Amino acid sequence: MSATNHNKAVLLLEDGTVFQGIAAGKIGTTTGEICFNTGMTGYQEIFTDPSYFGQLLVTTNAHIGNYGTKHTDTESESIKIAGLICKNFTTPYSRNLADESIQDYFERENLVGIASVDTRAIVRHIRDKGAMNAIISSEITDIKELKKMLAKVPPMEGLELASKVSTKSPYFKGDPHKDFKVAVLDFGVKQNILDCLVERGCYLKIFPAQTPIEEIKTWNPDGYFLSNGPGDPASMDYAVDIAKAILKEDKPLFGICLGHQILALAVDIPTYKMHNGHRGINHPVINLSTGKCEITSQNHGFGVSPKAIRENIDKVEVTHRNLNDDTIEGIRIKNKKAFSVQYHPEASPGPHDARYLFDDFVEMMKAEILVNS
Repeated sequence: MSATNHNKAVLLLEDGTVFQGIAAGKIGTTTGEICFNTGMTGYQEIFTDPSYFGQLLVTTNAHIGNYGTKHTDTESESIKIAGLICKNFTTPYSRNLADESIQDYFERENLVGIASVDTRAIVRHIRDKGAMNAIISSEITDIKELKKMLAKVPPMEGLELASKVSTKSPYFKGDPHKDFKVAVLDFGVKQNILDCLVERGCYLKIFPAQTPIEEIKTWNPDGYFLSNGPGDPASMDYAVDIAKAILKEDKPLFGICLGHQILALAVDIPTYKMHNGHRGINHPVINLSTGKCEITSQNHGFGVSPKAIRENIDKVEVTHRNLNDDTIEGIRIKNKKAFSVQYHPEASPGPHDARYLFDDFVEMMKAEILVNS
């Protein structure tokens, strides 16, 4: 069933706060952790980012859908957000290259949303109260019934979600005749991350999240990549064990977002649930080596413990910090060929200030090959 302006919808937050609006996308009910993204563009790339799996997304940009959707503007094979919350849900679109309207797109992807709500009030509320679960419904209006349904939804903290969005079987990307073989651990990898590696002469084999390290090593890669993804990194013992094995092998290793957190856990640096996370395309980060500021694209609700890093300066060096709140944005493992960043250097959407990190990874593999040749 499709939504019309006559279909009312309800957003209920875990703390009992209620917002009334109209249905967007498919008529139905959906649940997840509510979060907000401050980006002004790139909504389709955001919808299809696997790191958003299990989350209800509030867009602070007032207009969603105004330039339509295009099949090639995706970061995975399907929409990954659990639901959308926006101010203006615009079905007519202006872009000549678009394939379909956002309403048709959501109906085809079975996504439930709510529009015509005060997104400023919602963002201010969860900014102050912190991340919490929520429910959207355009078929049930009884608040008591919705509260019962919402009470059954598990919190994000402690959830292992990467295996739910990871590839089910290994696959290849790139030219097999290129110089560098990179084993990608797919915890929910974005397609533009893979593209950035391929563009730099890497031949990729993308492995399911829970692939044993022995199987990965049989491919004899020149380097390893730990991808972004959803869920609580502290629940991913299997991934931490893989990262520890890679560190022991001492081949070049690069991690992004969830991969950054997994690398930290592999050297006994714990992670924590953030108050409401970083999600947007304008987060300022300082590179502590160069002193230069990068405007970055971010999407994460967990962070790496600064206190634990200060207590382990013999093992870990901080390479990047967030200029808004001083959170850890990048680390390097001392005496190892391993580094990671919390943000998304591939962007998509967002600025490309940090794409040099892919070049750094390639140079690291190049140096390793020269040493061993």
